[in-house]
Amino acid sequence: MKRVSPILVFAIVILAIAVVVAIIGNVFTSHGMSQQNLLARLKPPAFMTGSNPNFPLGTDRIGRDMVARVIAGLQMSLSVAIAGTIIGAVFGSVIGFISAHFRGWVEEVLMMLVDFQASLPFILITLTLLAFFGNSMTLFIILMGLFGWEKYARLSRGVVLSAINQPYAKAIVALGAGNGRLYLKHVLPNVASALIVQVTLTFPQIILLETSLSFLGLGIQAPQTSLGQILGDGRDYLSTAWWISIWPGLVIFLVTLSMSIVGDWLRDRLDPMLRARTT
Repeated sequence: MKRVSPILVFAIVILAIAVVVAIIGNVFTSHGMSQQNLLARLKPPAFMTGSNPNFPLGTDRIGRDMVARVIAGLQMSLSVAIAGTIIGAVFGSVIGFISAHFRGWVEEVLMMLVDFQASLPFILITLTLLAFFGNSMTLFIILMGLFGWEKYARLSRGVVLSAINQPYAKAIVALGAGNGRLYLKHVLPNVASALIVQVTLTFPQIILLETSLSFLGLGIQAPQTSLGQILGDGRDYLSTAWWISIWPGLVIFLVTLSMSIVGDWLRDRLDPMLRARTT
């Protein structure tokens, strides 16, 4: 039996903790994320001199509890990343399936759109759209969903073309199965592993994109908060109140790193070529 890597176990534990905290995190603090206490502003974490026991991770510039802020930021960042990943995966996969089925000029037009999307500096386009149309949660999530959809389109097109040329697919068509039955019941389950791996690789990228935009002030807006926004709030206090930026930055680092590790492990487990090399 192959021994499980301690690094993989660490990554899974971190992700499990992040999910649990995001779901029931509010039970870990009695403070609201926007609750202010000017008498306790810029209090250090509990392990430092001058701390307040009511605020174990310290407070920010207007006395808000960092535990509550980080939990709320994690909830928002994960929610946006999950929604964006689902939108991109579904949209890109549908484009890939359509191009693989119709071929011809339909495939050429769709793949041209894919190449056009891949050639664009996405971060600059996003900044322009947010600045021009104004920030809204709906627009922001849609933009997160458009990030990386071309990867799903290319991947799904390739694996679908390979799948429909397999003997089992030709046999199903010969027996009179319709396109819906062919693709949804037979082709999709066989290509799902490749799409799942792509999801795990895209998810941390969307988190980094969301936190970067929020750090710049073009992402999540007050009164809501995200890890990137909290990180941006603390950049002017790095020398005097480092904990304002360190805690959200540490969470971003651990979550994205852990997701990348799990994604690499899934790729090794689900990719038959890589699996064959290791056996």
